[in-house]
Amino acid sequence: MRSRPAIITLAVVAAVVINLLVYAVGRAAGGSFRFTADGVTNEVDAVTVAGFSAVPLLVGLVLVALLGRLGSWVSRVAAIVAPVLAVVTILVMTLPADLDRASTITLALCHVTLAPISVLAIRWINVSPSRRPSLTPSLPGQGADTMRSEG
Repeated sequence: MRSRPAIITLAVVAAVVINLLVYAVGRAAGGSFRFTADGVTNEVDAVTVAGFSAVPLLVGLVLVALLGRLGSWVSRVAAIVAPVLAVVTILVMTLPADLDRASTITLALCHVTLAPISVLAIRWINVSPSRRPSLTPSLPGQGADTMRSEG
């Protein structure tokens, strides 16, 4: 995992997969995911969950990657703003809707999952590629440091 686009992609895919699993559990628990807005009944479906997981995270992480060159303050601010937005959107989007209890809890959890994923991705984006931990295990004596010292 060496590039910022790869880190962003991994974070977005992880958020979508995790939130779709949370959504499936909520459906299995009896959540209808129906709510009324302006007198019209709407339903939150899997596509909506995936989109609401992917788009804000993608936009935020791309901004961090692009603006991070302005200074380390960008990632520090982003690491605070991202989880705050995840929680605030529960208060302004999920709780006011007339969802059943299982749907409300499920969608709130979907918002919450974005907090740690975004913070981890922000940290990884701003670590130099040579210092990022590898996601592939290596056998003892075969790590990157050993290979460098032998070459």
